[in-house]
Amino acid sequence: MPGRPRGWLFRAALAAAAALLRPESRACLLAARPAPRPRSQAPGSLKCFLGALKMEMTEMTGVSLKRGSLAVEDNDSVAPAEEAKRQKVSECCLTTGRAGLENASPRSGENVLGPPGAVSAGEGTENSDARLEEEEEEEEDGLSEEGDEEEEAESFADMMKHGLTELDVGITKFVSSHQGFSGILKERYSDFVVHEIGKDGRVSHLDDLSVPVDEEAPSEDMLTVLTAEEKQRLEELQLFKNKETSVAIEVIEDTKEKRTIIHQAIKSLFPGLETKTEDREGKKYIVAYHAAGRKALAKVSTAADPRKHSWPKSRGSYCHFVLYKENKDTMDAINVLSKYLRVKPNIFSYMGTKDKRAITVQEIAVLKITAQRLAHLNKCLMNFKLGNFSYQKNPLKLGELQGNQFTVVLRNITGTDAQVQQAMNSLKEIGFINYYGMQRFGTTAVPTYQVGRAILQNSWAEVMDLILKPRSGAEKGYLVKCREEWARTRDPAAALRKLPVRRCVEGQLLRGLSKYGMKNMVSAFGIIPRNNRLMYIHSYQSYVWNNMVSKRIEEYGLKPVPGDLVLRGATATYIEEEDVDNYSIHDVVMPLPGFDVIYPKHKISEAYREMLTADNLDIDNMRHKIRDYSLSGAYRKVVIRPQNVSWEVVAYDDPKIPLFNTDVDNLEGKPPPVFASEGKYRALKMDFALPPSTYATMAIREVLKMDTSIKNQTQLNTAWLR
Repeated sequence: MPGRPRGWLFRAALAAAAALLRPESRACLLAARPAPRPRSQAPGSLKCFLGALKMEMTEMTGVSLKRGSLAVEDNDSVAPAEEAKRQKVSECCLTTGRAGLENASPRSGENVLGPPGAVSAGEGTENSDARLEEEEEEEEDGLSEEGDEEEEAESFADMMKHGLTELDVGITKFVSSHQGFSGILKERYSDFVVHEIGKDGRVSHLDDLSVPVDEEAPSEDMLTVLTAEEKQRLEELQLFKNKETSVAIEVIEDTKEKRTIIHQAIKSLFPGLETKTEDREGKKYIVAYHAAGRKALAKVSTAADPRKHSWPKSRGSYCHFVLYKENKDTMDAINVLSKYLRVKPNIFSYMGTKDKRAITVQEIAVLKITAQRLAHLNKCLMNFKLGNFSYQKNPLKLGELQGNQFTVVLRNITGTDAQVQQAMNSLKEIGFINYYGMQRFGTTAVPTYQVGRAILQNSWAEVMDLILKPRSGAEKGYLVKCREEWARTRDPAAALRKLPVRRCVEGQLLRGLSKYGMKNMVSAFGIIPRNNRLMYIHSYQSYVWNNMVSKRIEEYGLKPVPGDLVLRGATATYIEEEDVDNYSIHDVVMPLPGFDVIYPKHKISEAYREMLTADNLDIDNMRHKIRDYSLSGAYRKVVIRPQNVSWEVVAYDDPKIPLFNTDVDNLEGKPPPVFASEGKYRALKMDFALPPSTYATMAIREVLKMDTSIKNQTQLNTAWLR
């Protein structure tokens, strides 16, 4: 092209590739896409694996595998450590829309990188004032490109050599005797689908996008007060289709009643827009602007009440809806919805969290947001669908679910039909060991259970060091610099200046140390949201439980023995010699350590004591000086037998084709896939239901008989790729 220096195209391509690798660019590109495309993942085993390696660097889940490797992903109600929630979707939409990126189409698998253990934007604001929050948002949006470019290009395989294996967290046993076989899990994230099962036993499905008829429909004046041209401009503003940041409508008949009708018409007909009255050269104008814009947020009220106008008394205060989401965890999704609706995330409630690399369907409730406003988001958001709206009196409560229904596809399996039959029959009839999955323990060189152990030991200097010290592993460059500054100076303010994203655990802790000083580490640590603090000690409990269950099975096998524990209601009791034949291994429970549990009356009781003693903890005194960190303990079943287990082996030639329909496919009227009797590849399609707090990856581990740790799977996949 005339006037262009030689090589400009190559440099432009490099710049575009670099931009795709930057989290803020990816978020913007993703947000700019106008409509969900549920089945647009990259096809093929090799392509999948390359995408998976890049994916692992951002989310540490979803490794696709060849010989026996297994993608680690849990989609149950146990919430893992939250990754950094830094997607500024509304602002990205504005930015990319203006830059002409509406037609950009990066792969759905590309995600935002967040530091391990980081927390959601909604949760992370509890201990900061509005001014600090605003400064942090500006810093997040202004992440320097220079910092991204300076990050080391260390391969993921090299970085994960510091990670955990199953052996490190006590996962060592299987219940079945069948021979394992190879398969690829999550060659497409749509190969892993989760449907929530409510407390009434109903499985959540998205099958109705209609909005309930509201008794208080808009008045005739509200429908006619705006001209067709004004409605067109407002719709374009609402959908980010033009460069305007606001639309001004002159009030011809300047009366308070007329202005009120215009305000109400805009808010009713164009959810997501806010309005204000302005005087311009002696004339009155109603100015509409996008509610999620930063300047708008600074000028309008952000009270908990999402709307100033009244909510009909006859209508339930909570709008319940089914959320269909792809490749986003629950907190990510709620943060995105709250940004678009200009409300705080804490007005949303749900029964369980669902993880990222999957398609998940669950029920959500939100306080005083109309179904119309929620349904409008279907036009704006990618990889989301909202439907099945209803108004109810009460919110949802965490844990109020029976479990989750999973549909999982293992592609390109190598097992014979007989091997598959044996493995699935074992899963159906015996089940799997109810281990806590690898995602419970973090993905970096410093496992979360080590931090939890230091908290229980009251070793606060060690807690600070474990969270803040330099570590090997996959981390953003600015976080590496922050850790190095901390190690060099022990100055929390200096380390904090290296950290543009301050809502992560490291940023919150440094802010606490800056505020309370190094002599008050307990208060500094307390700045981290409670759920994230408790995640560490729960991780330690899980670590102990996994190890003890492996010892129990090694010592006594898969039969109940005298001294084992079973539950009668909520109370644990011992199995006596004469009652052994009345129980099976599926009745046996093991305690998570705490002050309000009893331990088995056999060798494993002493094993608990020895393990906690080795960790400088007193099993007879699990109460902590700080009440939040006192462990009461709990009981967990040793072996879980999935319900509603079914499976089929199908043949296919094209790795790009979906092997079953999702709820969105069914809504769009797509016919179910048709399979040939023979094909180049074979896939195992599994359906099963699990109770809450149970890890689906542990069930799949039992079928494939393989280590599910990212470290092990990365090594296997790297060798296979070579």
